Amino acid sequence: MLPNRMMLSRQTEEQLKKLKGYTGITPNVAARLAFFRSVESGFLYSPDQDSKKLDGFLVLDKITWLGETFQTTELVLKMLYPHIPQKDMIKAWAAHVEDGIASLRNHRNLIDFSKNI
Repeated sequence: MLPNRMMLSRQTEEQLKKLKGYTGITPNVAARLAFFRSVESGFLYSPDQDSKKLDGFLVLDKITWLGETFQTTELVLKMLYPHIPQKDMIKAWAAHVEDGIASLRNHRNLIDFSKNI
């Protein structure tokens, strides 16, 4: 369902990299946490209001981005967006990561980060 090669927007990528600098959590793991945090918060992606480009430099394969959560992530996306075109699923995933990282990006150390999760 999701393509084998995936990327995020540059802005989201920068936030993930800053979070790594503060907490040591790698961008792919932080992206997984951000995705599920966004889903739990009730955020919904709207293709009509999407103006973000997926122009990041960190292009990773699906398994690296999603790890052991790849099947769950794809099922959640399919459940939330049953009628969205296949090519837009990557944009939905990226929008959820961007939404979820907003609440995680300001933690300055791993202890604060883990308390917030």
